[in-house]
Amino acid sequence: MSSRPNIIFIVADDLGYADLGCYGARAAGFGPVSPTLDALAAGGLRLTQGYSNSPVCSPTRFALMTARYQYRLRGAAEEPINSQSRGSTTLGLPPEHPTLPSLLRGAGYRTALMGKWHLGYPPAFGPLRSGYEEFFGPMSGGVDYFTHCSSSGQHDLYLGAQEQPQDGYLTDLITEHALDYVARMAPGAKAGTPFFLSLHYTAPHWPWETRDDQALAPQLQRNLFHLHGGSIHSYRRMIHHMDEGIGRLMALLAQHGLTRDTLLVFTSDNGGERFSDNWPLVGGKMDLTEGGIRVPWIAHWPAVIAPGGVSAQTCMTMDWSATLLDAAAVAPDADYPLDGKSLMPLLRDATIWHESALFWRMNHRGQRAMRQGAWKYLRVDGHDYLFDLSQDERERANQAAIDPERLSAMRAAWERWNAGMPAIPQDATVSLGYSTRDMPQR
Repeated sequence: MSSRPNIIFIVADDLGYADLGCYGARAAGFGPVSPTLDALAAGGLRLTQGYSNSPVCSPTRFALMTARYQYRLRGAAEEPINSQSRGSTTLGLPPEHPTLPSLLRGAGYRTALMGKWHLGYPPAFGPLRSGYEEFFGPMSGGVDYFTHCSSSGQHDLYLGAQEQPQDGYLTDLITEHALDYVARMAPGAKAGTPFFLSLHYTAPHWPWETRDDQALAPQLQRNLFHLHGGSIHSYRRMIHHMDEGIGRLMALLAQHGLTRDTLLVFTSDNGGERFSDNWPLVGGKMDLTEGGIRVPWIAHWPAVIAPGGVSAQTCMTMDWSATLLDAAAVAPDADYPLDGKSLMPLLRDATIWHESALFWRMNHRGQRAMRQGAWKYLRVDGHDYLFDLSQDERERANQAAIDPERLSAMRAAWERWNAGMPAIPQDATVSLGYSTRDMPQR
């Protein structure tokens, strides 16, 4: 067995902060929503103050892949990359840029992505051009769970570099391919060749289809946003389907004796959407309020992480990518220094905490945010706010007039950080699937 861990990085899509039982979710009519993930949290480390790099899909995935602020790459200025970018040679993850999988692969890891890519379309971009040896899943941001067609109506399911129609419910298909991959990699892992599996579910992203809802697919062909349907009940069942798949994966790891030496990390690419539970946070996807960026973070690695750990360490997606490189003893490319900071000390001791400044910006509504310690600076629609999150996680009690010096200092710090990032291009797009015409503002 290699001293380097196998690594599984699981990313849910649009999962809300309180959608899992271990983050406060209520039991559903069928029982606990997320028993597998709850058990992984109990047996490992759960973070209460962890963030995504963005409140929308593809920008976060740029940060995940590069362990750097996504703003450094042109494609990440799209909020998010949409199907109209098909054929673009600029709106995607440049194949020449070092990535988490390419760096691991260069150090001897086997690499695969099973699930959502959403970082640009072939032929200019794709998983196999950015460090993954194997790929199964959709290239775009959202697809129907049964027809596997994107919002443009085009079929979007690939095996490797080739479009590959397959019958089945997408969450289950992603699980099956992940299980097949781990089973094939297990002998090598036990012989000293570790693997890195990105397991990027589309669940619980719209359309709101459970395993039993294939009859809905025809009516969603031109309405993938599913604005007329869905419910908290179907949404939670979709989470449960994903959780069942993760349970099968954990059983397979145990069967092959790989559990102890496998580092598993679970999160969401951004905050929750229409039917999500973000309590006690406000806002959701596309918002830099807490509900749009604070997400579940679970880490499980029995060889290193003691069970039952809970941490209030502030961190974001790119920190975990840096952590995985550190865990594998893989150095970053010197020409592309990481913005993410390794959390390996925290994995070894859940009581460790260090203050770090986190920054965000969004073209949508001119949003900006900074988190440092308990304090958060926020701008939305030209209005500046200051919140003490230790007392006010719902961001309802604006402290700007009470503590103007702190507001000024944090605003200046954000401006200095932003000056070091490329400007948002004039042609960058914001794609909103719905508005207040479709439902009341949250």
